Amino acid sequence: MKKILLTAMLAMLSLSISAQANYVPSKENLEARKFLEEARFGMFVHWGASSVLSDGEWVMNNRNIKVGDYSRLINFFDPQDFDPVAWVSMAKGAGMKYIIFVSRHHDSFSNWDTKQSEWKITETRYGKDVIKLLAEECKKQDMKLGFYYSTLDWYRSDYQWETGRTGKGTGRAGKSDWPAYINFMKAQLTELLTEYGPVFAIWFDGHWDQTDHENRTDPTSKVNWHYDEIYSLIHSLQPQCLVANNHHLPPFPGEDYQIFERDLPGENKSGLSGQSVSEKLPLETCETINDSWGYRITDNKYKSTKQLVHTLVRAAGYGANLLLNVGPMPNGEIQSECVERLVGVGAWLEKYGKTVYGTQAGFVNPQSWGAITRRDKSYFIHILQKESEELTLDFPVKIKEAKWLNSTTKAEWKQEAKTNKLTLKLNVPEDEIDTILEITVK
Repeated sequence: MKKILLTAMLAMLSLSISAQANYVPSKENLEARKFLEEARFGMFVHWGASSVLSDGEWVMNNRNIKVGDYSRLINFFDPQDFDPVAWVSMAKGAGMKYIIFVSRHHDSFSNWDTKQSEWKITETRYGKDVIKLLAEECKKQDMKLGFYYSTLDWYRSDYQWETGRTGKGTGRAGKSDWPAYINFMKAQLTELLTEYGPVFAIWFDGHWDQTDHENRTDPTSKVNWHYDEIYSLIHSLQPQCLVANNHHLPPFPGEDYQIFERDLPGENKSGLSGQSVSEKLPLETCETINDSWGYRITDNKYKSTKQLVHTLVRAAGYGANLLLNVGPMPNGEIQSECVERLVGVGAWLEKYGKTVYGTQAGFVNPQSWGAITRRDKSYFIHILQKESEELTLDFPVKIKEAKWLNSTTKAEWKQEAKTNKLTLKLNVPEDEIDTILEITVK
């Protein structure tokens, strides 16, 4: 009898995997992908009970804080200054087109009134459902809202912590219950997708906890994550909802866009993103304003507005978005240093947004000197670092005209008739952030 039941279960699992492997995105999903590809800029928000300790979102793991001790944070997390109007307005002012908000991070704390756990924001003194408040404000301001959701857990004992690579020092001793944990995730995701209106994306993170090392090519996991069932659940509840997974691997069946952590696609300078780059799916780079995702009171390594614009432009040069993170303080405010930089990026985009929004990757990948983006018959040459007095490019088509966008200096260029090779004189005063040439082709 047991053999028959096992055979039946395996058959069902095989069918489910096959169904997701053959996943065909809905019309609504394809429209959401198109919006994502044109958006180019979004806000990431890491925030929760961990912010009380002011030492980053990995503080529970890094300090080996026991579950019993960590749970006391529920008595201290009281974000009375949380203002969804200010948050969303800030994102819009920065030129961001969507927000990905941490619904539940690795410490398992839920930022909404989930019925699956008491370890949640509505059990704090603050008592309010911040996802509800944020979703309502995003709707008012016409801002897309998606949710980061951790697949790994340092707090719950049903998570298969025995085989995980992190969270070993949080005091769990009992045997895990993986089927129960999978059901817990499904129930929470169902809440997020049925109680808060349209969800732009579900952004997963944590797969790498159940791998042997930080390998970027081997998808082998010590657990069955049931992605086939989870992705199917998301797409059935909200067909337009995009699925992404920060597993640091090539996309799995059922995923709608590909993530690169702290790296531009294909560069792997941080060591987290050595996976191959999809040629079919939208791409996104996630990055921090300082060094931390969650609030860390000692982290003053803020990137300049210039650095952030350069990252945004280089991402667009690869045909990718930039998801730029803020880690609000425990009171709910976003640090003034972050606000200042977001205002700066927004002011730049107000002038030169057409060179980023709705563009495609250039005909060459970003180089040390800068990047190229294009839209329709316009190519935008972004000189981020002048290296010589001339720039030579194997241009793909015949040029009609060229003009500098941030200078009245006349553009001087020559294109060879047979090869289309372009020689561009950089005879223009350098802009303090980005010297841009717009080329119109025939």
